[in-house]
Amino acid sequence: MLKSIAALLLILNSATVYAQFAEFSLDKKVHKFAEAKAGEQLMCTFEISNKGELPLILTTYDVACTCTKAEYSKEPITPGASTTVTVSFDTTGKIGWQYRSVTLMANTKKPIELEIRVKVVD
Repeated sequence: MLKSIAALLLILNSATVYAQFAEFSLDKKVHKFAEAKAGEQLMCTFEISNKGELPLILTTYDVACTCTKAEYSKEPITPGASTTVTVSFDTTGKIGWQYRSVTLMANTKKPIELEIRVKVVD
């Protein structure tokens, strides 16, 4: 019985350790550009702060279109520190309102979602 209890405590303790996640905050989730002409290259930055007790590690990102890219440091962000993510958008061939999301994968409970918006004119 004592061995069973010890084994159960070991499993629960391991689950607690492995379920730890970094925490973050954003200066903004959405960036709205001023009206842009088709063919322009747009860039903006988002600030991400590590509000947790573990290093925040950005691993990769996902976008729906190759016209959108994200650049960020691959170095861990220590607790209390901040970093920037630069999002670029190529408006070539785009007309009208454009909405693009960038999903950053990290060691957080859920991905970090960023969005850009712009009205592109001919």
